[in-house]
Amino acid sequence: MRYEKISLCENDPDIYLEAYVAEKVGTYTRKAILVIPGGGYGGVCADREGEPIALAFIPYGYNAFVLHYSVARRNAFPAQIIEAARAIKHIKDNAEEYNIDPDELFTVGFSAGGHLTACTGTLWKHPAIYEALDMPYGYNKPKGTMLIYPVLDDHFFSFCNLLGTSEPTEEQLDQVRLAKHVDADTAPVFMMHTANDQEVDVRNALRYALALTDVGHKFEMHVYPDAPHGIALANDITECNFPGWKNDSIAEWVRLAAKWAEQL
Repeated sequence: MRYEKISLCENDPDIYLEAYVAEKVGTYTRKAILVIPGGGYGGVCADREGEPIALAFIPYGYNAFVLHYSVARRNAFPAQIIEAARAIKHIKDNAEEYNIDPDELFTVGFSAGGHLTACTGTLWKHPAIYEALDMPYGYNKPKGTMLIYPVLDDHFFSFCNLLGTSEPTEEQLDQVRLAKHVDADTAPVFMMHTANDQEVDVRNALRYALALTDVGHKFEMHVYPDAPHGIALANDITECNFPGWKNDSIAEWVRLAAKWAEQL
């Protein structure tokens, strides 16, 4: 496997991609997945929601890329959606080098990273993206988004970090409450959440699901009864000596997400 670190911003070394590219086998062409770790837009939790997730998707026929994006109020929205679009553009522009099908690119994200992942599926046509990047309209839209215990429209702490202010206006908040932005052009969605998540209320996912239903979108959603926020892979790899972060049933989500993507 080849590992590569790719800068996405000349002036900020903290904005970059990590590429995990499997050795080519015959003529087999892989899918691509952009992994977006969480961290409340205050940090990037790449130790548990970055490389372990990337490596978990490799056996399902993906090459994987982990996005490190603007956090801690250093750059306010819409900087993050531009960075995600830049990452997608880089992956697609270099599809042959990475041995991936550019039409088979998915995004997966966790918590606040789930919010940015959902942005790739809902806000892909935001004018700021096309002002910043020279690319065809829709080039940055993923084939599907996988949202894992995602922040979507109700997490004030994360939104303050994203918007760069401790006192966001309702107008600013509405820009990033993603259930309000779901429409017929929203990318297909897979969601996983837990019913008793005390950090990010499951109603984030439920409201997003309702918005998808309102526009006639099909989606796949798994709500498990009992697990704390941040469960990641739900197995030994990301348990980190915290028993609540291991759950054999929830650990099936990667396989289920890959199967969902295969059927799109």
